Amino acid sequence: MSFAVRIQREPFDAAAESARLTKGRTDIGAVVSFTGICRADEKGEAISALTLEHYPGMAETEIASHVEEARTRWPLAGVTIIHRYGRMVPGEDIVLVATASAHRDAAFAAAEFLMDYLKTRAPFWKQVELASGKVWVEARSADDLAAERWNEKSAAE
Repeated sequence: MSFAVRIQREPFDAAAESARLTKGRTDIGAVVSFTGICRADEKGEAISALTLEHYPGMAETEIASHVEEARTRWPLAGVTIIHRYGRMVPGEDIVLVATASAHRDAAFAAAEFLMDYLKTRAPFWKQVELASGKVWVEARSADDLAAERWNEKSAAE
């Protein structure tokens, strides 16, 4: 299995990253990719930018451990995760999760699992710039509930 975890300030090309996963491979029948994009509003208030901070070294290690967990749950041929940090404006890409497998069900499930982890437990902090000032974004309970399904699944296995 090929896998890449990168945390970077620079923009990425999601299509090129997906193509890189499959280049020269004939065992891959499905690639699922998710790209998170900076929105222009937060709870109805206009955003001029968001800033993501992370703990260098720790973030990569934590994400890689969850890629390894995904690999043990599903027959994956490859995974690419790219998460940006720094200041981004609406319309810019923030995160890419791409999973490759022989079959679509494993690729879809692994992509959802990894994105749920990134949204709820990865060591990133988000600050939004609103007209009223800068605000640190709190975790959302809906995201935590979505991630809980993976704990239930592992308990049932």
